[in-house]
Amino acid sequence: MQQYRAELTADIAFTTGGHLGAQGLRVDIPHLDVTEADLARILVSSLGLRDVERVELTAVRTFADPVVAGPPGPPRLRFVELSHVISDGLITYPGFPAPVITPHLTWEDSRPNYAEGTEFSLDRIEMLGQTGTYLDTPRHRYVGGTDLAGVPLERLADLPAVVVRTAGSGRRAVTEADLEPLTVAGHAVLLHTGGDRGWGTPAYAVDAPYLTGEAAALLVERGAALVGIDSVNIDDSTAAAGGERPAHSVLLAAGIPIVEHLTGLEDLPPHGARFTAAPPRITAFGTFPVRAYAQVPFYEAHDHTRSAGWQPTAS
Repeated sequence: MQQYRAELTADIAFTTGGHLGAQGLRVDIPHLDVTEADLARILVSSLGLRDVERVELTAVRTFADPVVAGPPGPPRLRFVELSHVISDGLITYPGFPAPVITPHLTWEDSRPNYAEGTEFSLDRIEMLGQTGTYLDTPRHRYVGGTDLAGVPLERLADLPAVVVRTAGSGRRAVTEADLEPLTVAGHAVLLHTGGDRGWGTPAYAVDAPYLTGEAAALLVERGAALVGIDSVNIDDSTAAAGGERPAHSVLLAAGIPIVEHLTGLEDLPPHGARFTAAPPRITAFGTFPVRAYAQVPFYEAHDHTRSAGWQPTAS
């Protein structure tokens, strides 16, 4: 068994005006064919950096080290939130009613029911299933399709994730060409389009990114477990599409759940994260909000930064 690593020199500039430099830094990578763009994302993610404007990498060397046998230590993980917050009046999909959050019983009103100093609140929410970040089951598209209670946990929890990045490309459509080189069998395929930038504004639904029907068919053919997108709809929802929903139709017909309105996918590496998006078990219901999140391993960069002389510098 082997562990893949990259050794590199990096200069990282921040939007705040400072920068960091490193020479001979080593980070763990998922495979030897990692691209420079993905390596930059891995580096930023592993160091937990924010407000990064630019990463320049030089002297990159990838190699494999044998893994020394022995009892495995506990995994070092961080959690990444991938869901939008639901609040009273939130507009998820323009034209749909917003959630209404009200108290059913306030702390003050509950006091006569309990001993002195003891009080509780009971809260009520009225909303569509299509609120916030939510999961679509086959019932959402097909009469008699599997509902929320029927989707197995194996399709929803602790899935290996592969992130497909088209953010910044200037393209709306995620196509077969974007998926062709990827291994997706049994994976949560997460489409990082950058569409979440307009969340909560009218612009969110204007010319939003989407997955083509042909690309959806390829994901079915290759055995994807779940597909998620950080956009208003996994399909093209503009008038030009004529009301067709090929991605929904193809994926849900194959029993592949869909998660829409994700956010924060820029904080995930292209490979190596584990994804979860599990809704309540509700019968005769096709869509419901989820708390989507990913578990991401900390890349073992900390020991190497000391030995390689990681030197923060200020401009």
